[in-house]
Amino acid sequence: QVQLTESGGGLVQAGDSLRLSCAASGRASSTYTIGWFRQAPGKEREFVATITWSAGSTRFADSVKGRFTISKNNANNMVDLQMNSLKPEDTAVYYCAAEQYGAGSTVSRSYDYWGQGTQVTVSS
Repeated sequence: QVQLTESGGGLVQAGDSLRLSCAASGRASSTYTIGWFRQAPGKEREFVATITWSAGSTRFADSVKGRFTISKNNANNMVDLQMNSLKPEDTAVYYCAAEQYGAGSTVSRSYDYWGQGTQVTVSS
């Protein structure tokens, strides 16, 4: 029911900022939660941030709290992840995901739709 496309990844230095965007096509639902997850080589996929489409409620992983923000634009079905003060440990493939009936789950298996991922590399 929805297709997700991430963009904005790249190679940056520690301390730099990046803005990732998630474009949702198809039918957007007010019941959806949009989540960002990331996976580094040799590590499990981990929760980064979520936003509920209806209320705009947000959640953040402790590792990014205070550095990352998430926002949505109802008009164009876009969700952005603003990443500030990037660290080498933020290096990962970042994925946008949609949970159809959720309320901000931090568990990746709760999500129904996934984008293709975008690589973020932070050099020291």
